[in-house]
Order: sequence, then structure tokens, then C-alpha cells
Amino acid sequence: MAWSTRQVAELAGTTVKAVRHYHKLGLLTEPERTSNGYKHYGVAELTRLLRIRRLTELGLSLAQIAELGDTSEHPEQTLRHLDAELAAGIERLQRLRAELAPMLEHGWPTDLPAEWAPLVGKMSANDRALLVVQARLLGPEGLKAWKRFLVEYAEDPAVGEFDQLPPDADESRRADLVVRLGAHFAEIRAEFPELQQARAAAPGGSQHVGRTIDLAMNDVYNSAQLDVLQRIRNLRK
Repeated sequence: MAWSTRQVAELAGTTVKAVRHYHKLGLLTEPERTSNGYKHYGVAELTRLLRIRRLTELGLSLAQIAELGDTSEHPEQTLRHLDAELAAGIERLQRLRAELAPMLEHGWPTDLPAEWAPLVGKMSANDRALLVVQARLLGPEGLKAWKRFLVEYAEDPAVGEFDQLPPDADESRRADLVVRLGAHFAEIRAEFPELQQARAAAPGGSQHVGRTIDLAMNDVYNSAQLDVLQRIRNLRK
């Protein structure tokens, strides 16, 4: 009793093309040909095909199956390794779903660390943009420091006025903001000293953080806002 390539492929639930590919990769030994030149397959080849198909369905690559060799021994260690990979994959997917759920429910931003997202609801678009940049620069301790700041920070009215400052703001309005906003920034430095420490501990160092934030501020703030910030810096020198 013998089957043709097409017949054994149908029995195994695969294709002639796949059978030929397995031959090419060395996964399936080619049977002897009959006098008319056709390959004839038996139970051994069918069993091997079924095994290959089942292992690929479980998630093994053809390269991994080839490493097992042409043997009927149960591949326990390989399957245990595969099971561990699947378990890790399931855990990762469950973690991602847990992060995704509040984003869908509350519309939390997707460009910030998950623990920061629920804390930026009242923040201006420009401040949030700068926070996104900040998050990319800090190390783990810096992220913790900024989380505490976001939780405990109470915004001063001067901050809202600064956010609304037009580029053609007059001198008196700018000078007033320099005084009030400068005082507010001093309070922040006193209450949250770890924010400055976070810069120093950042992977790229304090200067890299400062330069990157400066570039970001030049991008998001208008000329009047940048003038106010520069004046506040000059007062600290």
C-alpha cells in the first residue's frame, strides 16, 4: 500500500507544495521512487507530516522542528519551553489590556507613561508636550519624582496667565509675570528639590536634559513666553 504526494498531502491536511518544501528543508525524508518515477508514501511519512503540521500549529518554527530531528520521541523539553513562552506572551497581553482599559474608558493620552496619564487632565497642551519630552529623558527615579509632583502640585494663577500670554504682550504684562511666575518657580524648587536631582541622575545627564527641554520650549512657546522665561532665568544668576 502506498500513497502519491497528492494523496499523502490530503491525508495530512496540507498541500503538495508544503510536502515538497519539507523535503527541501530536510524535515521529511523523500521516499523511494517506483519504477515509473513516482514517489510513494507510507504510514511513516504520513505520521511525520502530521507531526510537523501539529508542531507548527502549536507555534514551533520549521527551524525548531528541524532541530528535533526525524524522530518519534516526545519533544517534552521543547514543548515545555514553548509553553513557558506562551505563558509569558499571555501575561504580556493581559498587562497590555489592563493598561488599555482605562485609556479607552477615560480617554487618557497614549504618549505618556501609564502612571502619569491620569494626572495631566488640566494641563495645557504645551505643558503636556514638554512633559512628554521630559518623560523620554529621565531615569526611573526621575519618573517617580515627577509623578509625585504631578500628584501634589497646585497650579498658581500665574501659570494659566503665562499659557495664555500672546506673542505681542506688552512690557507691563511680561514684567508682572516675571515676578509672580519666578516666585512660583522658586516655591516649586523648594517643595520638590528632587526634580532638579532627577535631571542630574538622568541617563544623558543634566546638561543633555536642559538642552533638549530648551529646544522643546523654543518649539512650543511663543516669543513673549520665551522672553518671560529667559528673564526669570536671569534673575537666578
